Amino acid sequence: MTVTRLPRTIRLDPSDTFVFEHPAEPGEWAVTGSFLFLDADPATLSGKARAAFRSGFAGVSSLGFSTLVVVSEASPAEVEDATATLARHIRDKLGAPDDESARAAAEEEIAAAASLCGPPVNTVLAMHRTLEDGQLREQFRTLTPKEPSLPGSDRLHASLRVFQFVEADDEPEERIDLAGLMAEKPA
Repeated sequence: MTVTRLPRTIRLDPSDTFVFEHPAEPGEWAVTGSFLFLDADPATLSGKARAAFRSGFAGVSSLGFSTLVVVSEASPAEVEDATATLARHIRDKLGAPDDESARAAAEEEIAAAASLCGPPVNTVLAMHRTLEDGQLREQFRTLTPKEPSLPGSDRLHASLRVFQFVEADDEPEERIDLAGLMAEKPA
């Protein structure tokens, strides 16, 4: 059996439910969702719509948005189901002229999503989308566990996932301490 890697939506905290008008459910197969913004003028987007444009992957089942996705294995049946579901959305909600066109567009989106999944399974991906010179541009980052910086911090934060950002291109790497951010949140 051939297994394909596809991104799947995840939620490390409830922020997506506040950031996006329509958040994806955790565990949905995902695509970049840039096709949802082809007729939008990013300069006129604000609030939750702007957040979705800038950093939202689209969940295949809901067309809701997720800030993060995780590289996951998908069986041929799961890939087919995701493709068929996306094709239905493209036809019913986005106005594809026929089933064949909708299917072709869905296959292209699923293939593009699979192409992001070169990193190992369970690698977390984030995206930043912009409009440059009239073209939609997407930059992707992988998030990997951050090495402990304080003695004992590996034991202290054993139950929390702490990540560092690693640029896909050769720019300097950024680091973020999610455990520290979570500790700053009011209870």
